[in-house]
Amino acid sequence: MRRFLLSLTLGLLLGALAGVAIGWLNPPPAARNSRLSDLAQPHRDDYTIMIAAGYAHDGDLAGALERLQLLEINELTSYLRAITERIINSGSRELDDIRMLARLTAELGGATPAMLPFLAGGSS
Repeated sequence: MRRFLLSLTLGLLLGALAGVAIGWLNPPPAARNSRLSDLAQPHRDDYTIMIAAGYAHDGDLAGALERLQLLEINELTSYLRAITERIINSGSRELDDIRMLARLTAELGGATPAMLPFLAGGSS
């Protein structure tokens, strides 16, 4: 029994020392500073919808435009129009998401006939 306890204690001690050594000697990879413009399209869609949700909540158009600028898009109205129509046509998002995108797009003067039912359908 004494031999078992000694082996267990020695094993735990060596395991803990090995864990500490590996942690100290194997540093994590260096941080990467990625730009929002490097996001894949599904994640750009998510980001844009989150901005539209923020705009629907607080009505701060200047803040929404400032956050959209981080995507480094030249023509924001065209971008919002394209993303909103693509999501309307694909049916890949919930109705509230489409309404928020349509409202933000309309606020920038980019509403299209496809968006009108979502603008008239109530506010989020």
